Amino acid sequence: MYSLLLTIVYVAFISLGLPDSLVGSGWPVMHEDLGVPLAFAGILTMIISVGTIVSSLASDRLTRRFGAGLVTAVSVGMTAAALVGFSLSGSFWLLCLWAIPYGLGAGAVDAALNNYVALHYAARHMNWLHSFWGVGASISPFIMSYALGTRLGWSGAYGIVGGIQIALTVVLLVSLPLWGRVNPVRAVEPTEGGADDPSTGRTHVPLARALRIPGVLLILTAFFAYCALESTAILWASTYLVTDRGVDTATAAAFGSLFLLGITGGRFLAGFVADRIGDTLLIRGGFATVAVGVVLIALPVGTDVLALAGLVVAGLGCAPIYPAIIHSTPVNFGRSSSQAIIGIQMAAAYTGSTLAPPLFGLLSAWAGTWIFPLFAAVLVALGLVMSERLNRLVARRVPSEAGAAAV
Repeated sequence: MYSLLLTIVYVAFISLGLPDSLVGSGWPVMHEDLGVPLAFAGILTMIISVGTIVSSLASDRLTRRFGAGLVTAVSVGMTAAALVGFSLSGSFWLLCLWAIPYGLGAGAVDAALNNYVALHYAARHMNWLHSFWGVGASISPFIMSYALGTRLGWSGAYGIVGGIQIALTVVLLVSLPLWGRVNPVRAVEPTEGGADDPSTGRTHVPLARALRIPGVLLILTAFFAYCALESTAILWASTYLVTDRGVDTATAAAFGSLFLLGITGGRFLAGFVADRIGDTLLIRGGFATVAVGVVLIALPVGTDVLALAGLVVAGLGCAPIYPAIIHSTPVNFGRSSSQAIIGIQMAAAYTGSTLAPPLFGLLSAWAGTWIFPLFAAVLVALGLVMSERLNRLVARRVPSEAGAAAV
């Protein structure tokens, strides 16, 4: 039963990644067919992002009322319906309409699944599951490429992925009885702020109360910084290599994709050591490795090798940070508060991913793309400082609680 549900969750994480690359890979053709400017992709992705933020913030109330399994199944079903709607849309305004359930479904399933895995499975699975998300995100451009190379067109690609999501929805609905039968992984948890109280374990944690829990604002800032760093690197790293380092476009594009492959492969490798070294060291080591990568990118040397290698190193460093922050949430803040806090973390992640790339675009238009390593370094420093402050807060809290218990 444990293994069967875990297999279903792995498939669900692949499914989570599948739609994420479709808009980007298909938009060069889509905007021409729809008769809209290339820049309109920003409108579409903004609608999706707002939906994910809203549903992430609502995930605690929904999951406590209906359970993680049902929320996941319904959310995947909403995403499936939106993708089928995309495949049938012949105008941009219809895409914007279908983008609403697209974003709402994506945010709710992301928060519900991440919290369920954090509560019920070991750290290695959190890393491997997020690696499988990368597999899904890597597959969808190939689906789009195949569809564009045939008579299916971009609408056919959305139809294929929508069909996969429909099949997963059916599997999730059939598996609902399994979701309440997996024994959670027990961990030492703080009792201050995020306390677990059996009498209130099913009580919704309001946003204002969750934000007042000591340390929550620290981890939200760290998560915002990490996701801002990742999304900025994905969008702008290749441009920086071409415009400021003189790397040819083909090589820059290849190493830009290696940054993503570094994240996916790094999460797979991190899974083998995650249970032994723990989430705290994974986060600390991840940020430190990204910092090394950023330094290599910025070094003013006559060869491009160090900058290209630095991009790969930065990708490997990014790999364990997201899964480790999520997995450590029940330990840092308590099981009863974890769903609410993970929902807020998802909202912070989407906010960082949405706002940072255009912010860098504005700054680079004013100062030049040479500031890319500096921009990345500021985000790395912010994420590392905030996560280390949380570590010190938790370290002070646990001994004090142990002393109180002894008395």
